[in-house]
Amino acid sequence: MEYTVIGWPEDEPTLRLDHRQFAYAGKFVMSNTGKAVVRGPRGTLLSAVAFNADRTDDDRLRLRYITTRNSHRGQGIGTRLASFITARAHERAFDTVTIAVNNPFAFHALSKAGFGFTGEQTGMAELVLAHPHDRSSYQTGLDLFRERDLSMAELAFLQRKADTSPPTIVPDPSG
Repeated sequence: MEYTVIGWPEDEPTLRLDHRQFAYAGKFVMSNTGKAVVRGPRGTLLSAVAFNADRTDDDRLRLRYITTRNSHRGQGIGTRLASFITARAHERAFDTVTIAVNNPFAFHALSKAGFGFTGEQTGMAELVLAHPHDRSSYQTGLDLFRERDLSMAELAFLQRKADTSPPTIVPDPSG
């Protein structure tokens, strides 16, 4: 797989994704966010992330959207992309990278990318994760999801993760 930064926010990159294959496809057409992607064999786009500097803190990069091709979800591609762009952000002197997630699957995936729950929630019922951050609040975050009206798949996932430690961190795939 090939991991590539298409452009940083100041480059005004755009990316057209097939809305039938990718969630949040319309968010990637906008040019006010940076973009990074994962390509598979024959250049097939597998995953993408949109990001920009935090409006309140110039030392913080905010991941806005991560999406993975429907047929490739659950394979860790989005997690590795998050690790990749986080490493690039730290190389560009961003002290912190944050993301807000709205489901336990994304929460777990970002935990595998080394993010930790900050204890903050957005007004949109999202939990805020940061990198670097103490990951000892992993179960606290999962407990907040347990209080919600969830799908059977989410409930089963949370049951499997009860009383577990944070997952092992997946390293930046570019080494």
